Amino acid sequence: MRPHLLSLLPEEIAAHLRAKAVLIRDDEARRALVHAASSTGTLEASRRPLSRGLRRDIDEQFDTRRPEIIERVDDPLDGFVKYLFRAADGALFEAVRIPLHKPGRYSICLSSQVGCAMKCDFCATGRLGLTRNLGAGEIVGSFLSVRDDVGDGGRATGAVFMGQGEPFHNFDQVIRAARVLSHPCGGRVAADAITISTVGLVPQIRRFTREDHPYRLIVSLSSAVAERRATLLPVVAGRWTVEETVAAIREHERATGAVVTVAWVTLGGVNTGDDEVEALERLLGGTKVRVNLIDVNDARAGGYQRAADAERDTFRDRLRARGISTIRRYSGGAARHAACGMLANVRSI
Repeated sequence: MRPHLLSLLPEEIAAHLRAKAVLIRDDEARRALVHAASSTGTLEASRRPLSRGLRRDIDEQFDTRRPEIIERVDDPLDGFVKYLFRAADGALFEAVRIPLHKPGRYSICLSSQVGCAMKCDFCATGRLGLTRNLGAGEIVGSFLSVRDDVGDGGRATGAVFMGQGEPFHNFDQVIRAARVLSHPCGGRVAADAITISTVGLVPQIRRFTREDHPYRLIVSLSSAVAERRATLLPVVAGRWTVEETVAAIREHERATGAVVTVAWVTLGGVNTGDDEVEALERLLGGTKVRVNLIDVNDARAGGYQRAADAERDTFRDRLRARGISTIRRYSGGAARHAACGMLANVRSI
């Protein structure tokens, strides 16, 4: 199988071609990635086009296809845009364009798998089950296609791995995609504007810390009470205790000095009580974390409902009173099944 051009850095492109007895200079390898990442996705798109012979060699040696956009749906309420992609093998997955506070600036929510194996009880994607991992080239290709669709002078300045799938269940391809996205010849996204989210795969969190990756980390907890967590996050809770997960978070915070974001999907009447506040204080006390409160979006997944404003605000205030920083994250696109926990390949037309 041919490697995907969008999964490689320039030095890897050059090494692969040289191993096939293709003559290529370092600057030509850089331009090959620039061309593939251009708005046209073609090897001719440059003021300094590659030679016809080298373009032929690249086309022969690499897969250069991007996933096909088969549906694009705008949410009229908040400007989120959901994209449904079809991969070369027919697999479907999604990405979401997220408007940022600065007009004309966007972040792109990326999928890392087709479906998901984690079976989180409040997440529609978990009902799909896992079909397969996405390759780095497919991930980068989806980013580039959404980026190129912005138009009107807009720019995609960030990427978040929070779409379909568990990113750390596809660790190698996600990290490879992030490296290409942050390369100046690739996606040209600042490394600290790339966020990778995990529902709590402890060995991979520790590997991420050990390898000293420059990307931001979000760890989803959503419950610190063992019995409740086993219901909400059955796969992860069945493998690692919340204490083990928090220990990995602490290790990351100590190693990097970074404030780790802990995602908390607020479920009305479920995980906003005093028992959760006390457990979080016990577990997170003295650790630089920020608890990111996110409304549950899909009532069909587990039958959960959003917490009322008063319930959510009381939970927030109790956490803050214990010295735990919190922020509420707006999760847009719900009217078009584009919000957190709703990506399940729902067709709109």
